[in-house]
Amino acid sequence: MSPGLPPVAPDVTAELVGALSPRLRKRLDAGVAKLAGRPAVVDGDTVRVAVDDDTDLELHAPGGVVSSTDAIRCGCLLAPDCLHRAAIASAAPVADASVADASAADEVTDEVAEPAATTAAPPNPDTTEGSAPPPESDLAEGSATPPHRDPATAVPAIQPRADAPANTATPRKPNPTTATAVPPDPDPTATPAQLSAAQALHAAAAAVLEAGTDGAGAVVQAELLRAAHTARLAGLPRAAASAVAVVTGLRAARGGDPAYRLADLVTALHAVLGAAHRLPRATGPELAALRGSVRQAYTPDGSLRLYGLFSEPVLTATGYAGAVTWTADADGRLHTVSDVAPGGPGRAVGAAERAVRIGDTALTHRELSRAGLAVSGATVSPTGRLGAGKKVRAVRAAGVAWDGDPLDRLWAVPVAEQALRALSEDGHDLLFLDVTLLGTVREAAGDCLLADCGGLTVRLAAAHDHPALPDRENLRLLAAAPGSRLRVVVRLAPAPHARALLLATAHPTDPAARVDLGFDRLQRADLPADTPTAPVAAAVTASAPDEPPLHLLRRRVHQAASGGRRVLAFPGDSASDARRLGRAGLATAGDLLDELHAAAAERDRDAFGRLIPADAGRFARAWLGAAQYTAEVDRALCAAAWGAEPETA
Repeated sequence: MSPGLPPVAPDVTAELVGALSPRLRKRLDAGVAKLAGRPAVVDGDTVRVAVDDDTDLELHAPGGVVSSTDAIRCGCLLAPDCLHRAAIASAAPVADASVADASAADEVTDEVAEPAATTAAPPNPDTTEGSAPPPESDLAEGSATPPHRDPATAVPAIQPRADAPANTATPRKPNPTTATAVPPDPDPTATPAQLSAAQALHAAAAAVLEAGTDGAGAVVQAELLRAAHTARLAGLPRAAASAVAVVTGLRAARGGDPAYRLADLVTALHAVLGAAHRLPRATGPELAALRGSVRQAYTPDGSLRLYGLFSEPVLTATGYAGAVTWTADADGRLHTVSDVAPGGPGRAVGAAERAVRIGDTALTHRELSRAGLAVSGATVSPTGRLGAGKKVRAVRAAGVAWDGDPLDRLWAVPVAEQALRALSEDGHDLLFLDVTLLGTVREAAGDCLLADCGGLTVRLAAAHDHPALPDRENLRLLAAAPGSRLRVVVRLAPAPHARALLLATAHPTDPAARVDLGFDRLQRADLPADTPTAPVAAAVTASAPDEPPLHLLRRRVHQAASGGRRVLAFPGDSASDARRLGRAGLATAGDLLDELHAAAAERDRDAFGRLIPADAGRFARAWLGAAQYTAEVDRALCAAAWGAEPETA
């Protein structure tokens, strides 16, 4: 993606690419590569890009988003039927409709809607710089998350132990204490339009899987964007958002974006194919979850007394930036206030000093994270997001320390119970931990901070890797203070070992103060006086326990998403890998691996001996089964790593 370009609506890109002649479509990827490096000049709502010395492209983006084909103009002789308009649209970020809808919702929440009968999976932690931030997933049920678990194929469900204390933290989706009664679903089964949209999504996603990142150029991406737009119009915003996330991942991979993560692309592709596969068979709550909702419904919640917890920056791969501030009420329920809009790292860095948009309060996000808020006429979405309508009144109030009531209740919940909530489909993904810093351990993506949490060794990684944000430097500085006991807020990062993204911490020398690691910069003077000048080795071993060889199947799932069907079509060691999986008690994984290779290698011939095109549908189904299986087993391993015991449902 070219820096400086405004986000372009998916249907705009799809329409421009669809209008190209077959000859120009063959040249589209070269055109995208040529324009991607051109500087963009911003003049109000207009962005200009020089094609050459005599030709300019103009993108008109009122509100920060290019929303029509007429908003992209080219000065060349072939315009408007030229290649340049489609190329610049394909080089720009894809507009995230869920963020735009939620921003608009902040201005109209005086008219409170009934909550939609939807639930959604927790957000994927890093579709963007470091992690998939909560604002996008809180604003709409459209995050790129794995599809609903199929009880017929899933591993045993994870349930809390019978002796585990009740969870006192508020579930993220939905909040039963604030939501009104859900009306009956008027469409108990998918509509014909939704079924048609699901077929289009499946075909477009299967084409991406067939080609891999190298082969999924602008034309293949445009077909998926067209299917995403159709799905959104048909009432499938969650699947549409997942399809947009796939396109964003493809562009990041093809453009060499350092923020690109293959695991994120796999997750998004899994979500699209899973939703398209399950939709024709789904009913009731499962169907509602697959559909999602375009905009979160806000319900009245009377008067609230809120206490600031922390703030975190938002920096997405789709061209949005800002901040979200987390608060808790007197009952320990979590609520969020966010400010997310089109922008880049600069907007994310400065978002902490922007005023909170609730009532007439002049509090900034940084101030609210340490103070309190008294709200009357409050409106709250099922995710805990606070509305900002004209009837809402808010004034500044006193805050409390993390060890004071009611915030202290969040840290009182056992770690295993918190992890189960974070892994469930109806809980937020934050963990509140008391840790002792141990040192660092080196990983492929960089150093992780090791910490002891009640006998459990946890790896704490930076929530953002962008150099404009201080997360990484703060992590390095904390690693220089082994032995420090800290109260922290983290976001669970699914892994077969205890791993989390560090968001906020108590100050190393002043426990009553707190540090938002995405906004505040620690200094050497903030560390205890007796800390060494360099990080020391970990006091305990950081090696993970022996794990089942699930990586033998997972790497094939990732290879297919990266290289396409052809990388699995060549003869290899699949038979030996399947036998190894069987010996480890993962016979189903071995069968899925065999089917994945068989589907990739299958090529029939016609009566004249000519090769028939491969069955993309069979390969997509085989890949989906393998991806679903690995996701479920990974979830079970993650729960076990945090001390939760899987039990048969």
